[in-house]
Amino acid sequence: MTGGGAGRGEGDGERPPIIVVLGVSGSGKTTFGQAIAVELGLAFVEGDDFHPAANIAKMTAGHALDDADRAPWLRALSDRIRRSAEAREGLVVACSALKRAYRDEVREAGGPALRYLYLALDRATARDRVSRRTGHFMPARLVDSQFETLEPLEPDEPGLTLDATAALPANIARVRAAFEHCAERPGP
Repeated sequence: MTGGGAGRGEGDGERPPIIVVLGVSGSGKTTFGQAIAVELGLAFVEGDDFHPAANIAKMTAGHALDDADRAPWLRALSDRIRRSAEAREGLVVACSALKRAYRDEVREAGGPALRYLYLALDRATARDRVSRRTGHFMPARLVDSQFETLEPLEPDEPGLTLDATAALPANIARVRAAFEHCAERPGP
């Protein structure tokens, strides 16, 4: 599906999808990613697990990451995605992937099977969700910095934008329908 579709892309045959669930902190990436992984029978990976300890410490202290901080994280995450792509194993990854450059890096690693699911929501809702969260290193005061960094999906990026405030079953059904639609399309 072009221009915002999920599912199999042209030219990747029966390759299972690699799905990157992206959005700002508080958008529900982990919850949605785990649910879609179960729904599609794919492995799930939490992108936060690939951050070096220095990044976690910096965010815990209330400091936003910059591109230099994110570089080792993106390399590690891209390596994990590349391994799944080369093994022709489907995968769901929850990670912020806020900038187009970050998404391009993981897309290169995932190849034609990679699709994005962008969970969009407003600042106030994100701040509220993060402030109520326990046991996570990301403080609510960093939500604004994420919105400042955020570059929403562009029309040429293979993915789907979803309302992060919509009910989980509704979003899962929307993704499932997009994947089924793409699966019906004949290959090259």
